[in-house]
Amino acid sequence: MNPIKPLLGALLLAAATAQAAPPADVSYNWRPVAIGGGGFVDGIVFQPAVPGLAYARTDMGGAYRRDTATGPWQPLLDWLPLADVNLMGVESLAVDPNDSDALYLACGTYTNPAVPNGAVLRSHDRGRTFQRTDLPFKLGGNEGGRGNGERLAVDPNDGRVLYLASRFAGLWRSADAAKSFQRVDAFPDSAWRRDAADGPPPSWGGSDGKATINFVLFDPSSGTRGQPSRTIYAGVSVIGRPSLWVSRDAGTSWLPIPGAPTQYRPMRAALASDGKLYIAYASDPGPHRMKDGAVWRYDIPKQAWADITPERPSAALPFGYATVAVDAANPQRLLASTVGRGAGDQLFRSTDGGATWKPPFLAAKFDAAAAPYVADTPVHWMYDVKINPANPDHALFTTGYGGWETLDLTQADNAKPTHWQVMSTGIEETVALALHSPTQGVPLVTAIGDYSGFVHADLDVPAPGNPKPPFFGNTHDVTGAELAPEVIVRIGHARIGKNLGYSLDGGKTWREPAAVPDPKSGDGFIAVSADGKAWVWTPKGGQPHVSHDRGDTWTAAQGLPAGTRVVADRVNPRRFHAMALFDDKLYASDDGGKTFSARPLALPDGAVERPAPRNHDGGDRGDHRGGQDRLYATPGREGDLWLAAYHGLYRAGDGKGFKRQPAVTQIHAFGFGRASPGSAEPALYLVGVVSGQYGIFRSADSAASWRRINDDAHQWGLILQISGDPKVFGRVYVGTHGRGVQYGDPAR
Repeated sequence: MNPIKPLLGALLLAAATAQAAPPADVSYNWRPVAIGGGGFVDGIVFQPAVPGLAYARTDMGGAYRRDTATGPWQPLLDWLPLADVNLMGVESLAVDPNDSDALYLACGTYTNPAVPNGAVLRSHDRGRTFQRTDLPFKLGGNEGGRGNGERLAVDPNDGRVLYLASRFAGLWRSADAAKSFQRVDAFPDSAWRRDAADGPPPSWGGSDGKATINFVLFDPSSGTRGQPSRTIYAGVSVIGRPSLWVSRDAGTSWLPIPGAPTQYRPMRAALASDGKLYIAYASDPGPHRMKDGAVWRYDIPKQAWADITPERPSAALPFGYATVAVDAANPQRLLASTVGRGAGDQLFRSTDGGATWKPPFLAAKFDAAAAPYVADTPVHWMYDVKINPANPDHALFTTGYGGWETLDLTQADNAKPTHWQVMSTGIEETVALALHSPTQGVPLVTAIGDYSGFVHADLDVPAPGNPKPPFFGNTHDVTGAELAPEVIVRIGHARIGKNLGYSLDGGKTWREPAAVPDPKSGDGFIAVSADGKAWVWTPKGGQPHVSHDRGDTWTAAQGLPAGTRVVADRVNPRRFHAMALFDDKLYASDDGGKTFSARPLALPDGAVERPAPRNHDGGDRGDHRGGQDRLYATPGREGDLWLAAYHGLYRAGDGKGFKRQPAVTQIHAFGFGRASPGSAEPALYLVGVVSGQYGIFRSADSAASWRRINDDAHQWGLILQISGDPKVFGRVYVGTHGRGVQYGDPAR
């Protein structure tokens, strides 16, 4: 999940101040479309006072709570509105071991100058409600080093005291349970500020995790209940100079620990009950490239260091170490994880304080039933590993697609297999780049960033895996034939095979064509004629091409500028439509997309407002162009078009000019659904601003009136896509930027 672009500020204006009476609400029940995980879960924290209670953070999909040891995770930040989308990236989280209801989240997705500062969200009811403390600096929950930590920590002896390690602003302290923070001036600037050895910051101005403070760790034995702990450790992401610092006077002064390794960066640390400090080191912040790493043990009473690395990286097999975990019931039992290791990361187990290690994965059994697609994905980005403090047999580790857990960890100590299952149930962190609900057959087919997309035969049961062939690493668009719903076509970046796949049986099986118009492009838009026989693919920025033989041959579509998105008429199989909004041209084809003719596009209110680009997180997640400034063909009506412009909604019948529809002043996503009973007009669904109110809206009368169908508890930060279901009136699918795909039905 990549860095944000500098123009997000334009989107944040979408939560506009009300200018008129808002539309009446319709009560909806909302549920996630089950995929399971799908994004980087980069941290887990157990509440030691309550067996089974745990929290997880993600890099751009909010935070979650788990109330039982192996139950589903509950999202905590779905209430965040678009204006606060930057808080969906959780940099760190912390609990108070003496207050089982207290939870603290350090939120902020990017350090880019265009986005707001971060904030600490504090809760005293386990994340059901929050209060907010704004910070005078930015956080980087979706930037380099986001798997490090924890950067936020509560003093186990005095819950009023919290420390927060920042990326560019040093170390901060709160003495009032996170209601306010003050900079710890005693922590030396030279310890964390970037220098030439750390390399330049990225060109877009964000943080790559270098020269930042990675974690803060209290020693509970250094204080008494009600008085601040005197010993505090801080790890700094630097190489070639001291990176592990300690205060022995409750933060008044700080010194580097003599003898600590300086050839790597400290990633995470764990303090055992016998006075041993364990630290995982790596050459880079992660989560991408990694060259070297190690695991070290520091005997605090003896002030002695020992290199206890389980397996040495090499030039032939470079990797680092991300974390080390200690069993609360036995300080000799450890787990350590590699990162960036070849085709998959490795977990190591020690029962003698790191003197010897064994790799339990060699005999392990993995059950992917809770998220079948992960069977195609090696274990990677294992940046956090935790042993349940209430059950030494229960361990979890995080990955770039969620995580795994076992309930028989100690089997490995007796040379027996451990059994692992997907732990991500309830966590949905994918980015939806397109939604297709066929007129018959399965409820939904999704195009998902970072994955091959999914065919959802049951919205509440995880899809049966990545559809293939071909096997996509990113799916950019998916659509189907209105009158032949068994035909579905998707495009994306293939890991194996061509960049286009198609199904002739409603998504049960998939094929790939003999050719594609541009073998280097897996991006852009695909349009399929109403009868499924003609396909028009516009590669991103490229010339549209058409195929009439299921992709075996392609020819350039004549009369269209490069990069022009094409849509199929929903009634006439020979007809396609296209638009060049800022060139004031509308295009039509009546020969199955081979040639297009142009006519003027004249909107009744003159010039079109040019919006900011919609690409919010860079390359691998695609160009997030939801509904704004796009042309849509009306189901059931030949030649009938809707123009969802950023600043308003327009409709044009065949051969007629566009008329602006009332009340709509911003559109972020647009789509159709089944008509209401007795109506001939399809339902309309819209994400944007209607009568001065931002939200998700439905119209059953062709935009004459709108009803808001979400509530303040269901906002999900940024929404990219929306589509109704043509088979069920009222059902709607919403594609979010990091909270997966949600579906809603009217409350009964």
